[in-house]
Amino acid sequence: MTLALTHAHGDRITVAHEATGTELFAYVYRPEAPWEAPKPYLHPVRTLSGGLVTDYRPNDHRWHKGLQLTASHLSGQNLWGGNTYVHGEGYVALPERIGSMAHVAFEEVSAVDDRAVIAERLTWHPYDGELWAEEERRIEVGEVDPRAGSWSLTWTSAITNRRGEPLRFGSPTTHGRPAAGYTGLFWRGPRAFRDGHVFTAEADGGDLMGSQAPWLAYVGEHDGRDGHATVVFEHAPANDHAGEKGTHPAHWFVRSDPFAAVAPSWAFHEELVLAPGDTLSRGYRVTVADGAWDREQVTAHLGRQTW
Repeated sequence: MTLALTHAHGDRITVAHEATGTELFAYVYRPEAPWEAPKPYLHPVRTLSGGLVTDYRPNDHRWHKGLQLTASHLSGQNLWGGNTYVHGEGYVALPERIGSMAHVAFEEVSAVDDRAVIAERLTWHPYDGELWAEEERRIEVGEVDPRAGSWSLTWTSAITNRRGEPLRFGSPTTHGRPAAGYTGLFWRGPRAFRDGHVFTAEADGGDLMGSQAPWLAYVGEHDGRDGHATVVFEHAPANDHAGEKGTHPAHWFVRSDPFAAVAPSWAFHEELVLAPGDTLSRGYRVTVADGAWDREQVTAHLGRQTW
């Protein structure tokens, strides 16, 4: 179950599963188009058998890139990319509001046996380049299970406000657009995953936009090859929000039409306010599996894992 790591300095880090020869993902930290709000992202992300489970720069939203940390409305700035939602006007091109999340340095890049770690320091900036926040990010790969056809990564980020005033995390919904509470960790599935099956521990199918649950699963069917894949998103039990620890208060932004997308939103209905000097900490686990898992399989799998 050995993992192999390759670092193309200044560009990307790839992690592969040696037994299958599959590149599980590439972590790309090279800055790209300014209007897309440059930030690191994971793409391609694949199952153990090589099935693709992420999209990159789709023609409907060029700034959607695999799995990435975003901030759609941050104190008047857009660290999401593309057009900015303005109440009463819709989505408007406002390049002077496009910010960035910049790579500073790696604290650790390693792979030993069945675990791989990418620990990174980043800075967050508005359009004018001022320092607004510092982030400590850790992506850890493990839980590789060839019998189940699955592997997992945990993503933890600690974002410290370096402004002299509060940072206000919002979303299009906090600014007036219903059912568009996207911000935070965001996944864009491949085009083939449109109309996939979405479920949580409490609900199966239907409209789960804005719902609350400790985990959410998305099952899609591949183009170009037979079979399905399942991607499961979990909140870490230690996630905090407005001082409430372990309550999983975040709401899910989720769509299966017109495209596949999931985000455990930081600010679906209400803004999240981070005071100067304070740190916002978030942790998530993403499990990538071959096959169409059902609720029983997901529940059993998650029950064997620990944070």
